[in-house]
Amino acid sequence: MKVFITGGTGFVGTYLAGRLIKEGHDVSILTPNPDSSETRLPKVSYIAGNPTIKGPWQESVGKHNVIINLAGASIFSRWTPAQKKILRDSRMDTTRNVVEALPDDASGITFFSTSAVGYYGFHEDEELIESSMAGDDFLARLAFDWEQEALRAADKKARVVITRFGIVLGKNGGALGQMIPLFKYFLGGPLGSGRQWFSWVHMEDLAEAFIFLLAHKEISGAVNVCSPNPVPNKDLGKALGKVLSRPSFLPAPGFMIKLILGEFGSVLLKGQRVLPQKLVNAGFKFRYPEIEKALRSII
Repeated sequence: MKVFITGGTGFVGTYLAGRLIKEGHDVSILTPNPDSSETRLPKVSYIAGNPTIKGPWQESVGKHNVIINLAGASIFSRWTPAQKKILRDSRMDTTRNVVEALPDDASGITFFSTSAVGYYGFHEDEELIESSMAGDDFLARLAFDWEQEALRAADKKARVVITRFGIVLGKNGGALGQMIPLFKYFLGGPLGSGRQWFSWVHMEDLAEAFIFLLAHKEISGAVNVCSPNPVPNKDLGKALGKVLSRPSFLPAPGFMIKLILGEFGSVLLKGQRVLPQKLVNAGFKFRYPEIEKALRSII
């Protein structure tokens, strides 16, 4: 298949593009810097363009069978009013422009659009599945609106799959890229109470989920892409400390996290216990369902 990816030079996009190439697909990545040697992958075509801005790149969208929309500014930042606008605009504008670029009859196209388990808002021990209600905090409202924009592709008869990612664990970046240095300097441990749930997914399982969903065309709508075994934050810390042979008892006080990160600190101090019901019911097998095995494979 011919695959078009926005955000294909990022942490997830780079790995996913490489996996799709191995599967035999033709992959094109939209990027503002197609000539950058740092982002180029072999056998990948690069299309010049900024997905948040309408342009000639939109003419390429309809020439592909599969669209994977990953673009969006990182949420790992202090959420000032200006940063919130960047987080929202980068997602909404990109998705709106991609959907607009689809042909009027897109019945032969599968449109994957990213979302996040933050869609469900903050919860305690309640298990959340794809049919659970959206939350009402900033990240949940953003995810809800982002998904609604993507679902407009169904009006053009495209198959729409909303992939709600857990925290992605992989090499050379992401959440672990920020956590591992703290543990190496004996500063790692639970965040706040440590009781908040951490819904995560190994990068390999995320990529294999896309391969699986490409083959299972009967699946559409929201799909939780996360391990079937979310863990409390304190258990994540214990597993990471064990793998790195470092102590994991030093907690980061909640008030300090809020002081440094502001509203984004709540994302780290609260959480949600999300289960990948659709994938499991369809027969998808996770290679890394347990957190310690996942961390050992990465580190």
